[in-house]
Amino acid sequence: MAKEVISQELLDKIEANSSEIEKAVSDITSVYSDELDEYVRWVRQLLRESDSAGPITDTELDDIVMNLSTIIYFTSTGCEQLGIREDISRSAYKEAYNTARSMLSTGTVADKNAEAEIQTLQERIVEIIFSRSYKILKAKVENAQELLASAKKIISRRVSEYELSRIQVNK
Repeated sequence: MAKEVISQELLDKIEANSSEIEKAVSDITSVYSDELDEYVRWVRQLLRESDSAGPITDTELDDIVMNLSTIIYFTSTGCEQLGIREDISRSAYKEAYNTARSMLSTGTVADKNAEAEIQTLQERIVEIIFSRSYKILKAKVENAQELLASAKKIISRRVSEYELSRIQVNK
């Protein structure tokens, strides 16, 4: 029944529009996250290889901690720059909406609101693009920080194990 209610034409239109917005978001975020994405893919590959070759080495863990910290630093700066663009695009949309809304003198409140939304659709789409870009980049940074924290925990555990084995040997 739900399938009968949903128009394939509408689904196709949504898919086409979504694809364009996703492309714009991807183009924007990739400027700031390409290095982070590439490094996280390398870590993932390292983890996959470690399943068969043994655990990640201490040198590899040190590399992850040092490089990931540095990459997060620069990516976080990009995240804040996108936050600025998100704020500006939101302000531009609100200003355009309010201007369009104030120019309408006839119709009901709902009619005026609907017409103002139609007139400012382009500004709204730009706001959506920057909002999604910021959220995606922020999520990448947060997930990278989790990966960094995990690597640090593994190092701490290994140091504790080393200390414990050293103490037991010295007894």
